Amino acid sequence: MGSIVLVARLVLADVRRHTVQAVMLLLAVTVATTTLALGLSLHGVSDALFEQTRTATAAPDIVALSGDTGADVTKALTSLTKAPEVIGHHGPYRIVYADLTTRASVSSPVVVHGFAGKQGTINRPLVTSGEWIRPGATVLERGFATALGVGVGDRVTIAGRSYPVAGIAVTAATSIYPWAAGIGPGGGPTDYTGLAWMTRSDAATLASSQNLPVTTAMDLNLRDPDATKTFANAHHIEPIRVNFRSWQDRATQDIVILRNSQPILVTGSWLLSFLAVTGVAALAAGRAIEQTRRAGLLKAVGATPGLIATVLLTEYLALALIGDALGLMIARLAMPAIASPTASRIGDASGPDGSTVIAATVLAVVVAVLSTLRPTLRAMRTATVTALSATAHQPRHRPWLTALSALLPTPLLLGLRLTARRPGRAVLQAFSTATTVIGIVALLAQHAQPERGYGLNGSSVLPNLRGEHDRRLLLAVTVLLIILAIVNTITFTWTTAIEARTNMAIARTLGATPGQISAGLSTAQLLPTLAGALAGLPLSFVVVAMFSARNAVDPPSSWVLGAVLAILLVTAALTALPARLAARRPVAQTLSAEAP
Repeated sequence: MGSIVLVARLVLADVRRHTVQAVMLLLAVTVATTTLALGLSLHGVSDALFEQTRTATAAPDIVALSGDTGADVTKALTSLTKAPEVIGHHGPYRIVYADLTTRASVSSPVVVHGFAGKQGTINRPLVTSGEWIRPGATVLERGFATALGVGVGDRVTIAGRSYPVAGIAVTAATSIYPWAAGIGPGGGPTDYTGLAWMTRSDAATLASSQNLPVTTAMDLNLRDPDATKTFANAHHIEPIRVNFRSWQDRATQDIVILRNSQPILVTGSWLLSFLAVTGVAALAAGRAIEQTRRAGLLKAVGATPGLIATVLLTEYLALALIGDALGLMIARLAMPAIASPTASRIGDASGPDGSTVIAATVLAVVVAVLSTLRPTLRAMRTATVTALSATAHQPRHRPWLTALSALLPTPLLLGLRLTARRPGRAVLQAFSTATTVIGIVALLAQHAQPERGYGLNGSSVLPNLRGEHDRRLLLAVTVLLIILAIVNTITFTWTTAIEARTNMAIARTLGATPGQISAGLSTAQLLPTLAGALAGLPLSFVVVAMFSARNAVDPPSSWVLGAVLAILLVTAALTALPARLAARRPVAQTLSAEAP
């Protein structure tokens, strides 16, 4: 118990002394675990929302659809209800293919289901606002109505006939908007389509008024809901063409709108984790002397190696686990909006499951351990006397570097020497920049892709929801990458300035101005940033190609070059302030502080 109290008190005291660094670690781990948890949970949440909507709307197990019409089709579909596997049915009913236009002149293909005014026990759409269908009025599916910007009481025009919107409803008998059609006219391919309901007589009048294409449908419930594939294979009705759409097909179609979301989030979490490791590693390296002295003090009072390691690692592990908990909580809150972007489903999105929680926790621990393991091991291996008198680690002297940089301008000379004397940190900075370039190029590539809108004839008056959803997610991930990269850049600059303050003070005594010192510190960050940007360009195209379609369009070269130049300019701007503050410190104060 005494050891636990000691560790807790030391960790709390250290967090209070280094609040900014603790917040940085917390932020890095939180955003990484949030994106990972969201990415791993998407499919499960989509299935859960479908199941809840299916239960609430008594959706059928399987729907039989025929692009033909007439008495023979009706008789053939009715014969399916007599199969021993069937325990209930709804229909047959008419599905009319038409065009819908709002008062705002927004047009879209629509399928109109002709239903009874009184709902039955199977395929019972749930009205979420307004009321169910009545003669002369229509009810719109909620995802479709949301995309149109239409509400109860508005009027819409369907195939040239005006109808008031009596209500808004949801159903799991069809796929989410915009895949409500199931099959196209005559059993052919479908286009992006919304869903509306009318009374049977209104649907018949609508179809006959302009000789619109019609599909006949029959909803079936099976004794074994999981045996839909077996049922469909066993019931071919010749010569009538019948297509079957099972509940499994509809659930799978729901996930299509999220097809790119999981790779975006999971890959984004890897990139964010890498940035977190580089940033936290820089923080840990900046505190290496302090940690070494602390290890020496603990050794001097008789602490065991295990206790020393616990003290040095617990702060980072505790903050990482807190960030993990915050990330999982944020993922739980954000899940409904990300997993159901069309408003076609209802229900509560469950939180991340056990495997997701474990994966996110492992990620948080790995970030903390990889970032701090090397400084911790170094502190533990340092002898007690050496640890108590530890000073800043002096890099090796490289005569070739002195000769190479002698003729360079002073700022470039200082920047090159600072970069070469800390090659590990320069590599981390380059990796951080390359990671950011990958995220930005991926975002540019997504925006460069042509898209077919959900409006009539592919019009963009109704935007492509899947493309918009992917762009929003990619934008969010890229913004988080940029934020962490900014934090890392400031951290690298400040840490370099602190460690090189003696050398910079000596340079000032030899005639270097504060402006040259400041420019040298900025150059020390720009050199690895430039290398990272150049390395990140080919890597970014490789990553984008892994997740793009074969006919994907590359982003314009001007966009990519502009992004690289922007990264360099932002890096220069971010390093200017901390470099300037470090360069203005009085020379005498710096040298006297370092004197033995």
